[in-house]
Amino acid sequence: MEFDLENPLTSLKEYLSDEIPDLFVSESDQMPSKNFLHCLKTSADFYVSFREEAISRILQAQYSCNYDPFIPYLAVNYMDRFISRQEIPQGKPWILRLVVISCLSLAAKMKNKHFSISNFQEEETGFTFDTQTINRMELVVLDAMNWRMRSITPFSFVHFFISLFELNDPSSSQTLKDRATEIIFKAQNEIKFLEFKPSIIAASALLVASRERFPSQFPSFECSIYSCEFVNEENLQKCFHSLQEMVEMEWHESVSETMSCTGTPLSVLDRHFTRSESETITIGSTAPEIKRRKLNVYNNK
Repeated sequence: MEFDLENPLTSLKEYLSDEIPDLFVSESDQMPSKNFLHCLKTSADFYVSFREEAISRILQAQYSCNYDPFIPYLAVNYMDRFISRQEIPQGKPWILRLVVISCLSLAAKMKNKHFSISNFQEEETGFTFDTQTINRMELVVLDAMNWRMRSITPFSFVHFFISLFELNDPSSSQTLKDRATEIIFKAQNEIKFLEFKPSIIAASALLVASRERFPSQFPSFECSIYSCEFVNEENLQKCFHSLQEMVEMEWHESVSETMSCTGTPLSVLDRHFTRSESETITIGSTAPEIKRRKLNVYNNK
C-alpha cells in the first residue's frame, strides 16, 4: 500500500486525531543528528555542497521522469537522515550519484511507484551502477535510518494545525494547505531549516500562507498556533521569520527577473505567488555516540 506522508503512522487514508501526540513525540527521532547540525554551523563546506548537488540531481529526476513531487521530497528526507548519521568519503563523486539513486529508489517503493534505474542513469556520464550495487546501497541507507522509512515530515502536521483555525469559509482550508505545501517544498532545499522540527516547519508555513492569503484572519490563526501545547514559541518565531524571508526573497527575485526581461516594473496587481566502477564504500558514523561501522557496497574482486 502506498505510503501517505500526511498519515505516516497508519496506512489508513482518513485523518486520525488520536495519533497526533505520537507524531509530536516521535518527530525528533527522525531529525538529523545534533552533532551533524553542529557540524553544519562550523565546518560544513563539503556537506553543504554535497547536499546541494544531491538535491539538484533529485529534482532533475523529478522533471525528467515526471514524478509525483512527494517522491523527490521523500528522497531528500532519506538523504538528509543518511548523511547526518554516516560519514561520506570525500574525493569520490560517484558516491553522491549512488546515494541519490538509492534514495530515489527507496522513495519510489514507499510511494508504490515504478523507478527506472536505466532512465535515470541515461543522463549520467562516467558512472553506471548495476541493480545489485544499488540494492546494497539501499541497505546502507536503511541501516543508517534504523529502517524507519515512514518518515514524519511537516506534511504530517498540516491537517492538525489547520484544524485549530476558525475559518470564516471552510473551503479556505484547501487554499491554506496548497500554499503551505508550496512553502514546505521550497524550504526543504534550504539547509538552515534542518534544525527545525517538522511540526514547527508545518506551523510556520501555514502562518506564512495565512498572512498572504487571509491577512485579516492572520492574528487569529497566529494566536491559535501559539496557544498549541505542542509548540515551542521561540523556535516557531525563528522558523516563521526565516520562512517569511525565504518567500520574500523568492518574490523579489521573481520581480527582478521579470523586470530584466520586460524592462518595465510590475504593478501591485501583477504580483503573484508561484508555486560501474569497482570501489569499496567505507561508511562510518559522523556522530560519536553512534558506533562506527564499515559497510561494503561493492564486493572486492
